[in-house]
Amino acid sequence: MSIDWMKLLFALLGLFIVLNYGLLQYGIIRRITARIGKRIGMPVYQPYIDLIKNYAMRSQITHGVMYYLGPVFRLAGGVGVFMFMPLIFGSELWSNYSFSGDVILILYFIFFGMLGMALGASEGGHPYSFIGISRGLSQFTTVEVPFTLAVIAIAAQSGSFSITEIVAAQQGGIENWNIIANPFAGAAGLLAFLGMMMAAPFNVVQAPTEIPIGPPTEYHGTYLGMLQTNRAVLYIAEAILMVNLFFGGATNWVELLLKVFMVSMWPVFVGLVFPRFRIDQSIPWFLKIPLILGIIGIFMI
Repeated sequence: MSIDWMKLLFALLGLFIVLNYGLLQYGIIRRITARIGKRIGMPVYQPYIDLIKNYAMRSQITHGVMYYLGPVFRLAGGVGVFMFMPLIFGSELWSNYSFSGDVILILYFIFFGMLGMALGASEGGHPYSFIGISRGLSQFTTVEVPFTLAVIAIAAQSGSFSITEIVAAQQGGIENWNIIANPFAGAAGLLAFLGMMMAAPFNVVQAPTEIPIGPPTEYHGTYLGMLQTNRAVLYIAEAILMVNLFFGGATNWVELLLKVFMVSMWPVFVGLVFPRFRIDQSIPWFLKIPLILGIIGIFMI
């Protein structure tokens, strides 16, 4: 089987751009949230320093094999989402490895990373690891329900499970964007996106100031660096997915990065306004309003 080296080269170049944009955006968002809290905050370039420092460290702790494969699976999920995501509409070179049913595969990749991280945490040896596992899988499963309904509604409306075809159906003006053409499916997708990004009030897995454990403390060195790399790639890839599904996609990099930043600010804004839910509050929440909106979005077709 021959390899399309040009497509592979542009896919890796796009991955490099997304990784750096994700690191910069994370630094900017942390700076913004600090200023809102009347703090100075960390430098914008701090994520680069943390990444280099962690990759330069070597782990001296021995755990089970799955503990070390957890970050690998997590990163594979984020990179997998990106590799099958078309970036620029109308550009063959920036379409990555998208195909006719790519949105279905992307949904699997999103859950694959979470499942791999759960398997890795199960061998961490910490007695409270299973609390994070149960919280993460329970909440993310309920997040997938309204988001999948929103995707089905958009796919039925566009007549295809291809992201390229979904973006093509939204061309011609803002009024053709799915967030306008099917506002119920768009609202369900945006609300589910809050849980996908795991920002407050849905950051129940790490639960800052409540549970002093989790990947930032149990993993270290190169393994923590892999998780930081995945965070930069996955969050931007998921934001690109939202742009393609509901906001008309993008025809150039400037438009894409601007839309991605605006979409990424949505969970940041909500997280700064609302306090964190308990796990018994977050799970029923996704099965109420977002679920109902997703069902209405399907019936609107």
